[in-house]
Amino acid sequence: MKKGIIWVALSFLLGISLVLASCSSSTTTSASTTTSTNTTTTTSKVATTTTSTIAPTSTTSTAAVTTMVSTTSTGNWWDSLGTPQYGGTMTAAINSDITQWDEDAQPGGTSVMYAFTESLFDDNWTVNPSTFAYQLIYRPPAFVSGLLATDWSLTTPTTLVVNIRQGVHWQNIAPSYGRLFTAADVVYNYDRLLGLGDGFTTPNTFDISDASSLTNLVSVQATTSYQVTFTWNINNPELILEGTQAVGAQLGGMAMFDSDAIQAYGSGINWHNAIGTGPYEVSDFVDSASATLVKNSNYWGHDERYPQNQLPYINQVNFLIIPSTATALSAFRVGKIDVIEQQSMLSAQQMKQTNPNVVQIPILQGGNGMTINVSNAPYSNLQVREALQEAINLPQLASTYYNGQVSPNPVTLSISTLTGWTFPYSQWPQSLKDEYAYNPTNAKALLAAAGFPNGFNTDVITTTTSDINLMEIVQSDFAAIGVNMSIQQLDPATWVSVVLRGHKEDALANRDGGPLGNTYSPIRQLELFMSGYPADFGLVNDPTINAYYPTAVASTSLSAIQQIVQNANEYIAQNVYALSLVAPVQYSFVEPQLKGYNGQNGAIASGWGFYLARYWLTQS
Repeated sequence: MKKGIIWVALSFLLGISLVLASCSSSTTTSASTTTSTNTTTTTSKVATTTTSTIAPTSTTSTAAVTTMVSTTSTGNWWDSLGTPQYGGTMTAAINSDITQWDEDAQPGGTSVMYAFTESLFDDNWTVNPSTFAYQLIYRPPAFVSGLLATDWSLTTPTTLVVNIRQGVHWQNIAPSYGRLFTAADVVYNYDRLLGLGDGFTTPNTFDISDASSLTNLVSVQATTSYQVTFTWNINNPELILEGTQAVGAQLGGMAMFDSDAIQAYGSGINWHNAIGTGPYEVSDFVDSASATLVKNSNYWGHDERYPQNQLPYINQVNFLIIPSTATALSAFRVGKIDVIEQQSMLSAQQMKQTNPNVVQIPILQGGNGMTINVSNAPYSNLQVREALQEAINLPQLASTYYNGQVSPNPVTLSISTLTGWTFPYSQWPQSLKDEYAYNPTNAKALLAAAGFPNGFNTDVITTTTSDINLMEIVQSDFAAIGVNMSIQQLDPATWVSVVLRGHKEDALANRDGGPLGNTYSPIRQLELFMSGYPADFGLVNDPTINAYYPTAVASTSLSAIQQIVQNANEYIAQNVYALSLVAPVQYSFVEPQLKGYNGQNGAIASGWGFYLARYWLTQS
């Protein structure tokens, strides 16, 4: 047996030290299980969903004894990852305190609740990342698989029947003590969210506004102990499947919480009484410092790639709460952290010099650009918006600031990798490309035509965590055409209060996760510039845009819905309702002993147990 002690010293700004003990050895447990593959049948034009359970890989990072799983080659793409191993402790860094232990309380906070809870559906771990890498928030229904659900079908255009996996137990914690998970638990969770029954009469307004497709769900009924029927007031197959199949830690994902615990503790659920069916249990939490998860020894799940292997592979997962990026990178460089996400290109270059063996995973980011308050002059004038866009030197930004690692092309509403939904730059007419081409001379002419021959003064409100260097480059580009832009930085919470909720910014706004290049549900993206939508902080009120979302909701054909989203992408670009910057790339840094991680969206930042259970560590 080998034991290792990991000590990570946080910076003096944090004023604390975190002491982590690595896990001792684990013995291989081999269980034989049958994993059935199920097919989702639908009556509408929606991609057929194959439901098979999902299988990942894990790594051993901090010193630990690992036991190899005896596995022969399967002849599948994942053979190249090597043989899964049991044991070890994985350590990851997150940049904000964990404040949410229950989906219904303190919504929107940082959470690891998806480590101990599970959803009906989740990602399909047998899908080759070259086909779909799960690095977007949006999961197309064709790439979603069953987790607590085994199979499902649209029996009528408005009715979805889901069969629940049998033999799944709640974790052996009071007050449930390992009782069976049944259809009644599913109904209870939806009733609680939507106010449909079980004593709940009021919906959770945050979750409903954040997962708008659920507003069309009118009832959830247990037809047997292991079957649930969802009834909708729409017959839009994309929205129905999105609403029900929202997976894990993604937007709209429905985590299953223990009804006994909710009834016993109400809104007082915390890490001491956090109960789910997931692969990990919360064993310790130190506010603003760390969270410790240990494997659920009675977990039902098996690796879909290697069905004989019971999950999870890794014994313990530690999350260090390190707000300082510099401190987190220092801990990573000396081997105290196994994976760290959302790092800049500059950090990637520096890491390559100091730690050349570290695996770097580039991930195209959505949410780029600058929001324009088009309800105010001068931005209500399209010529002014076009002038500002033509003033931004996108090719130079891509080649110099991003070292040629990103595309110089502008983006519109949806990220370019949302194939079938977006309006790719290659299809833009030349006239539209010209409106986004760097042309400061024409930009000055447009300003003069709009009545501003000498330019004007303006401002942008950004956040203290956003890329201030990027805003300074834009500031310089604007100055070249006579537009003098001051930059005001607010902390993220104040920014949300002033810009997003208060709509008090009368000019330009910017933050990470901007208005363009979005990666979440394409239908829901149609709401972003719709009048009255809370996130329409550009205060756009355009009848054409306002009609896109209700038209898409009323549609019953997937191709028709996709065409609406494509039209919205084109129209928003034509009207320059936001200023496009280039789509940036961020990096995940991974120690080579951690296997299975490839930048899956939400896996680390949300403590997503589905992935944590399937990663493994090799011996250091």
